[in-house]
Amino acid sequence: MTTLPTPLAIGPHTVQPPVVLAPMAGITNAPFRTLCREFSGGKGLFVSEMITTRALVERNEKTMQLIHFDATEKPRSIQLYGVDPATVGKAVRMIVEEDRADHIDLNFGCPVPKVTRKGGGSALPYKRNLLRAILREAVAGAGELPVTMKMRKGIDDDHLTYLDAGRIAVEEGVTAIALHGRTTAQHYGGTADWEAIARLKEHVPEIPVLGNGDIWCAEDALRMVRETGCDGVVVGRGCLGRPWLFNDLVAAFEGRPQDFHEPTLREVAATMHRHAQLLGEWIGDEARGVIDFRKHVAWYLKGFAVGSEMRKKLAVTSSLAELDAHLSELDLDQAWPDSADGPRGRTSGNNRVVLPEGWLKDPYDCAGVSEDAELDTSGG
Repeated sequence: MTTLPTPLAIGPHTVQPPVVLAPMAGITNAPFRTLCREFSGGKGLFVSEMITTRALVERNEKTMQLIHFDATEKPRSIQLYGVDPATVGKAVRMIVEEDRADHIDLNFGCPVPKVTRKGGGSALPYKRNLLRAILREAVAGAGELPVTMKMRKGIDDDHLTYLDAGRIAVEEGVTAIALHGRTTAQHYGGTADWEAIARLKEHVPEIPVLGNGDIWCAEDALRMVRETGCDGVVVGRGCLGRPWLFNDLVAAFEGRPQDFHEPTLREVAATMHRHAQLLGEWIGDEARGVIDFRKHVAWYLKGFAVGSEMRKKLAVTSSLAELDAHLSELDLDQAWPDSADGPRGRTSGNNRVVLPEGWLKDPYDCAGVSEDAELDTSGG
């Protein structure tokens, strides 16, 4: 076990160990961030789910709830998604003027077709001048707040953009870059290209580079840092139904492998209850909280002997009492199964990338970005 020699600096904020929770739409809301932060002992950086800048500027009710942080969250980290430089600038200035965050991350990595077909997400960095204009507005509006960005390698292997985008980011004052080692075409399939992370680190030595992709356990994080030279890691799907992964990540970087956590099903069930309870409190309705929690059930129970009928029952629960009653019927003394490790969440790949007509003709022409490319609600 090795430790990282230096902390990660995000502007004035020190992140040690250099571990970041990746923004995931519908997942990394305040309750999930609370769980991850508790397991990490408050160490690391925990980013909100993606917020569209148009919805923020228009003060969409759902969006305003999503940008609310618990008093214990320091630094407060918001990820924004936008395609219009002016709107991005307005959103960033609003965050600064109303003191709503301490760090702003920009999303250029979403591969979802409903986003890329309008020129957003991971399709946008192909338009170099548009990317530069957005980053320039964001950095100017942020003032002293650090601005970072998350991106993919490019649209596909024939249209890689990450090196150009990295250089533009440095020139426009971005504080750090996170690279998911996949293209848009890969979505979440195949194997993440960690060599691309290493190439980006060599290409932009002026600022920290964080690696993302295929970190399923703490050892993966250490190996990524060792093999790529990156300054930190961003963890997404690996922590789905496993918020205690952040305990292991902290222990790994601090050289304490003996403190890795492999919970019994009883401990997992207790965490499931707490997660559902936190969601209910956050939403303001227990039933809606439990219903929202349903998406997490399969991730939490991966590898455990539960049975298809019980899984079906858990998938339709609508109260904490019902959730607890079903969980109490299980063999809660089951040890952590080896089959619970490894990939989880979306694994789709080799998808055709949906882009605006003529998008690939000119990488510098900003024309073709749909005016409704920003969805009015958070997603991706």
